[in-house]
Formats: sequence, structure tokens, C-alpha cells
Amino acid sequence: MERFDRAYFDAGVPRVGTDSVKWDGMLAETGDRDMLPMWVADMDFPSPPAVYDALAGVLARRTWGYTISGEADAQALCGFWARRHGVTLDPSWVLQSPCVVTGLRVAVQAATEPGEGVLVQPPVYGPFFASIKDAGRRVVESPLARDARGRYSMDLADMENRLRGGQARAVMLCSPHNPCGRVWSRDEMQAVMALCARYGATLICDEIHADFVYAPNRHVSVMALPAACKRVMLCAASKTFNVAGLEQSAIVCDDEALRARMAAQMNASGVKAGNAFALAATRAAYTGCDAWLDGLLCYLAENRDAAVAFLRETLPAVVVTPLEATYLLWLDCRALGLPQEELLSRVAAAHVKVNDGLFFGELGRGFIRLNIGCPRAQLMEALRRIAGALGA
Repeated sequence: MERFDRAYFDAGVPRVGTDSVKWDGMLAETGDRDMLPMWVADMDFPSPPAVYDALAGVLARRTWGYTISGEADAQALCGFWARRHGVTLDPSWVLQSPCVVTGLRVAVQAATEPGEGVLVQPPVYGPFFASIKDAGRRVVESPLARDARGRYSMDLADMENRLRGGQARAVMLCSPHNPCGRVWSRDEMQAVMALCARYGATLICDEIHADFVYAPNRHVSVMALPAACKRVMLCAASKTFNVAGLEQSAIVCDDEALRARMAAQMNASGVKAGNAFALAATRAAYTGCDAWLDGLLCYLAENRDAAVAFLRETLPAVVVTPLEATYLLWLDCRALGLPQEELLSRVAAAHVKVNDGLFFGELGRGFIRLNIGCPRAQLMEALRRIAGALGA
């Protein structure tokens, strides 16, 4: 039996020449063959052997006609969430979708009317903004608060002021939060649900990073709490098991009417989910890869600790946001006094590609996001380059 230990993840997997957005897309953009990709949320590890075997099994059929998504797909997802997160889901609540961003767009259009507001908490994942604006809805911002250590929290009083005034008919929550790395507590989640219930807002919760939570923190799903308001949970195996290119996710909603509206919205838009390879890989990921995931979490926690220690020693002016979840470090570089364009150009000149903090909204100015989901040697080399570029 294969061991998913440090040596396994240290080995990584070659990705150049695989049409990888992270690697080949970066090369096409920059022309820099020495550039290290520490940006898009995509890990440089092989997917679990069970996923490979499932895909090989589909390949062996030698024909791939129209494919149905059945009870087994929903049951695999429900079993995984029960086992890993203690959340009881009903298979009838599950809608299959190509990706979580599709789910965001579908949920916004089903839960609100044109011109209505959707509340977000910046800095936050960029497609939140686009999914609202492209639907003809209004972005209502309730910025996260930030303490001296760099840890973020919700401004519940500000959220209530905006909801009380009817500014928003839905709340879009990122849980765990990207890019801030927060794991929202049960109290925080209950408070948000109570506000949504009080003011008749639908809660749309992106939980794609739920499996990347570091002890002693525990993920609290929106579906684990009493149904105080209408709620939608978006999830996928894509980030967890490194199968994003297969395009498979799920929309989970226990409100029958809202779920029907989302299904109708997908049908009207021609959105289909049922790729034969994606379904097989996702079932395998949810049913046969727990040992791989346990090994991955240990490795990522060690990567996090190594990166934080290195940055605190070499770039003490850079505040490393405490990473409770995800494999994405949110680095506050404002004390360096560099304009955003110069900050990014210095890092790029050191042959490292990171995410621009402005992708997450104006409150990301002065920040960069760094992906630690890669072999340790790659991570430490990127950090050495960044320290050399910004240390002066």
C-alpha cells in the first residue's frame, strides 16, 4: 500500500506541457521559463491513486456516450461530508454543477431579482464580485475587520445595518475564507444565519476549502446548523483532490422551491453536469481517498509552519495573516511602502508569480496571495526569491 508521507508529497508531479493554467498559462503570459507559479489555487501534487484508477476504468470502456448523474454520485458526496465534517445531507438536496463559480452565479440569479443587492465581505475571492455584477445585481460590501495580528473577523453590526436597510437580499459567504484563511466559528455562522433570517436574506456559502482546515479549528458548514434562513452550500472535490480540470461540483440546498429555481436557471442557461470522467473521479475521491487527504493535510500544515517561520525571520515587516484553513497565504506588505504595481513587479522580477491582492477587492491593495500547495523545495525557493526581492 502506498504511503502518503512527506516523501510522497515532496516528489510532486511534473506539470509543464500538460496545458496547466498554473504552469503553461503562466509561461504563455510571461515567457519566463524560470518563473515559479505560486498563484492560482491548484496544487502541484498527484491526485490520489483511487482517482487515477477510476479514470483508467472509464478510459477502458472505449466509448463515452451521454452519461447520467445518479444516486451514487449524491450518496458519495453525502457520505464524505458525514464522515469528514459530521454534516448530515439528504441526497435529494444535491444538484450537480460544473464548478463552484457556476454555482455562485446560479444561486445569485435564483435567490435575487435584477437590481437587488448581494452582500459580500471583502477582501474576498474575485468571482464573488463578477457573479453579482454580471447578473445585473448590486455588490453591497461589508468589509471584514482586521486586528493587529492580521486576523480577520466579521463586522456583524455593519452587516446588520446593510441588511436592515434592505440593501441586500442575499449574503455571499466564503467559508473557510479565501484569501484571509479564516475558519468561521459556530457562533459566527449562527450570527450570520440569524441576520439573514431576521431580514429575509438568502445565505449563499462557498465551502470549497472546507477540507483544508488545520487543528484545532473545525469547519462549521452552513448545512450543519438549524435552517433559520434559506441557504445554499457550494462544494466540490476539485480543490481537495486536485481534479479541478474535470469540472465537477455540487450545489446543496434544502429549500425545495429555491432548489427548483436553481435547477431551472441551469436548464435555461444550458448548464450541464455529467461528464463521465468527472463523475467517476469524484465518486472515487469521496469514497476512497481519506488516507491520501490525511497525509496531504499534515504536509500542508508543515508547509505553512515552514513558510511562516521563514517570512518572520527574513521579512519581519510583512505581516503573515494567521492561516487557519486553505493552502493560500495572505501577506500584508503595506509596511514596505511600495505601490501595488511595484510590489508585484519586484516579485515577478525575482521569477515568482503570485496573486495580486487587488483581485480580492480594493482592500487587497498592498497584499499578495501565495500558494503553498506544492513540494517543500519549490515553496522554499519561491520564498527565498521573494525575500531577496522585497528585503531591501
